[in-house]
Amino acid sequence: MAGLTHLSVVVLKFSDPCGLHSFLSMYNHPIPPHPTPEPWHIRDTIFQWGYRTYVMGVLNVTPDSFSDGGKYHSLPSALTHAHRLVAAGADLLDVGGQSTRPGAVTISLEEELERVIPIIQAIRQGTNEFPPLSIPISVDTTRVAVAQAAIAAGADMVNDISAATFEAEMLTAIAQLAVPLILMHIRGTPQTMQHLTDYPDLINHIYDFMAERIEAAIVHGIPKTRLMMDPGIGFAKTYDQNIQILQHLPQFISLGCAILVGPSRKSFIGHFLNQPHPNDRIWGTATACCAAIAGGAHMVRVHDVWEMVQVCRMADIIWKSKPDAMEASPSVGI
Repeated sequence: MAGLTHLSVVVLKFSDPCGLHSFLSMYNHPIPPHPTPEPWHIRDTIFQWGYRTYVMGVLNVTPDSFSDGGKYHSLPSALTHAHRLVAAGADLLDVGGQSTRPGAVTISLEEELERVIPIIQAIRQGTNEFPPLSIPISVDTTRVAVAQAAIAAGADMVNDISAATFEAEMLTAIAQLAVPLILMHIRGTPQTMQHLTDYPDLINHIYDFMAERIEAAIVHGIPKTRLMMDPGIGFAKTYDQNIQILQHLPQFISLGCAILVGPSRKSFIGHFLNQPHPNDRIWGTATACCAAIAGGAHMVRVHDVWEMVQVCRMADIIWKSKPDAMEASPSVGI
């Protein structure tokens, strides 16, 4: 009994700087029934939202991204990594040539094209060393010209961190290309966004912003069924605000679009876990992915694909509760 009393004291004294109690409370409040977004059919892949969580593998062909900048800047290294991500279980590759880390300098259009188009072509066409891949590819860009060239080169969709606000013609271009579009919440630009984190109500602000951008896309001729929303973890958000997004993610379900969450290796994880190097944030990333899945995310964008595929698989068994997801598992065990 003395030991139990001591334990109770420890629990009562436990501080909750990361909102852990609030996060755990989600499990006592199931997500209300809601219409499931219509599936996406891209090449050989059917993205059946709600069936399982899909994993987007990050392929940054940049010299200055916050986590892996410079590692895959050359075509051979980028192509090798693309095949590594596919072998690890990625459902989709997200290719980006413009770093969007806080303070990142905007490169020229020509440079972004030179970084992005050759790797997409190499993935699709193959080389003497690597066979062609049919995996779906998204291009991470805010530029219309890059989006158009990437789709022509073999990409299948566009991931725009500005929700198509940096270039007004983006929505028209996407409607003409007839491809899916990811709309992400941001304030300002990567150079200014971390000075723009004062929100009267963060979650309602993101919701209203996304509702407006979804409506704008529809007005421009993009069917809602081709849209995905991303609340923009790490973009114009403080450390605590990123936690709030994960805690309140179910509030975005009523927007009616598939939800992408990208917490991978980000600085809020390093802050709370005292891990200054991005490569040491894998366990925090895994926890954030679990929170996202529990909150209704349909896809996660990650660097560590092999590990996060396993995390998503187990999280799906717990939270998505699909009977066939457990068919291969023994019914008894420790």
